[in-house]
Amino acid sequence: MDPDRILFIDGEALVIDKPAGLPVDPPRDGSLSLDNHMEGLRLGFHRWPVPVHRLDRDTSGCLLLARNPKAGARFQRAFEAGEVEKLYLAVLDGVPDGEAGTIDLPLAKVSSREQGWRIVADPKGKASRTAWRVVRVEDGRALVEFRPTTGRTHQIRVHAATGLGAAVVGDPVYGRADKAGMLLHARALTLPRAGKEPVVAQAPVPARFGVFAAAVDAGG
Repeated sequence: MDPDRILFIDGEALVIDKPAGLPVDPPRDGSLSLDNHMEGLRLGFHRWPVPVHRLDRDTSGCLLLARNPKAGARFQRAFEAGEVEKLYLAVLDGVPDGEAGTIDLPLAKVSSREQGWRIVADPKGKASRTAWRVVRVEDGRALVEFRPTTGRTHQIRVHAATGLGAAVVGDPVYGRADKAGMLLHARALTLPRAGKEPVVAQAPVPARFGVFAAAVDAGG
């Protein structure tokens, strides 16, 4: 993996800028995954680092890996306790009503033989909350900042499509495919650590975001 994709590193934590299209877990078809880059991410350690959380295959950006098991256990507890601050950017295929708010929409997994599995809004599902803010609107699309306080599978994608009524551009499951790919990016991550400086990382906005990438670089 390109060294420029390493956003943070110390003796127990590693944050990389995961490229879109690279799955964290090995796919069933045997195609490339993050595992194929782990040897290069040892960076002098005997063990491979271990991902503490997951990003979808087509989501890019900040991915935290633990460099030893004790750190991994602490980091996992921090995620489960909601102590990790995560910031995502997405371009939506539409413009939400309002400028900011919080989506509180429980989610559940459903599956069928015809469509496979997907996540849907379900009052009996797991609690799921995401704060959002519109950053810029351009040609009928909106660049939106998302700050999830829970970490459900496909949370931002479903909260955008169902909660805001505008799917993420390029989302093949909850929206429609786009030649630019899926425009969802894990922009920043902050993990507090007792007795140590927090893990803080920020991933540059990918070129596939087009005019919206320039808007972020210019401060909105």
